[in-house]
Amino acid sequence: MTATPSSSAVRALSLEYKSLQEEPVEGFRVKLLNEDNLFEWEVAIFGPPDTLYQGGYFKAHMKFPPDYPYSPPSIRFLTKVWHPNVYENGDLCISILHPPVDDPQSGELPCERWNPTQNVRTILLSVISLLNEPNTYSPANVDASVMYRRWRDSHGKDNEYPNIIRRQAQAAKAEAEKEGIIVPLTLEEYCIKSKTKPTGQEPQ
Repeated sequence: MTATPSSSAVRALSLEYKSLQEEPVEGFRVKLLNEDNLFEWEVAIFGPPDTLYQGGYFKAHMKFPPDYPYSPPSIRFLTKVWHPNVYENGDLCISILHPPVDDPQSGELPCERWNPTQNVRTILLSVISLLNEPNTYSPANVDASVMYRRWRDSHGKDNEYPNIIRRQAQAAKAEAEKEGIIVPLTLEEYCIKSKTKPTGQEPQ
């Protein structure tokens, strides 16, 4: 039996969703999977320019628990992403989405984990950061982690890891174009300007 969402969770998600529509996070688009359900979002992540992920368009589902923000949401990539911290099924493993328990085995500090002051904006920014700087302490994808370390330690001479990422980014870009979505390729295109209009100005 599914727990009933708390009114504070509904209120928090409603405000966050509205805020992200009015002031989007650079490199992301969010929408509800179903207009009647605030607890499941579709997130589209644009690969940042000047990174291995440039030109990519990676879709993910974000699922929120009924007691959000006291428990963290989960993120599952729908687009294939070869990354040390993404499981084979697309589930993302990132400290900020782990409950704040003291687990010395994980190599994570409790302060790096979820707390109720976090929000969708901070999660999305952490995801972008993780894409470019994987955590190889406790990888979700061991093969990707080994390959990433080989590339990093060879100072770019071993190209297997970046070649896979670039191929995936190009394939994702082609899918985006089929949907009529223009993927930003430069920093100018990537940096979204706020959609909010200045107040107190009369229309021309």
